Amino acid sequence: MSGPMTAEEIARRSIAAMWAGDAASQGLGMRLEAAGPGTAVLAMTVARQHVNGHGICHGGLIFTLADSAFACACNSYNQRAVAQHATVTFVAPAKLGDRLTASARELSRNGRTGLYDVAVTNQDGALVAAFRGASHTLAGEHFRPAEGRTNDAGSAPRPG
Repeated sequence: MSGPMTAEEIARRSIAAMWAGDAASQGLGMRLEAAGPGTAVLAMTVARQHVNGHGICHGGLIFTLADSAFACACNSYNQRAVAQHATVTFVAPAKLGDRLTASARELSRNGRTGLYDVAVTNQDGALVAAFRGASHTLAGEHFRPAEGRTNDAGSAPRPG
């Protein structure tokens, strides 16, 4: 690699390295659509296994989609971060076949804590849930910048 990495490159590599090991999110059918410093977009189509006894998407899965977008956004600086706490407000139901998109954005990052909002919308752009999460940074990196390689998963793939 030549020269220092841009903030965009750091974000893409950090999120891709974390995403490569996220079997839970991928196993639920989530896709990483976009990644940037303090931001991330994930999507998931509501499948039969996501529907609860009311015939709508289980709220826990909507929370998980938002939480996964939050995790990507707060891990975009090549510093390992975890959730400190999070809340969700369910605004409207999601139905079988709906394509849900979780768009995370950073509100604040100070010291070892960050604050993020995630909007979960359906294919029509209607708000399904609003999520707010606080992050806490831990020791460790997702990749070694000088090598441009991840610590855990080899070369980091690009989102998409």
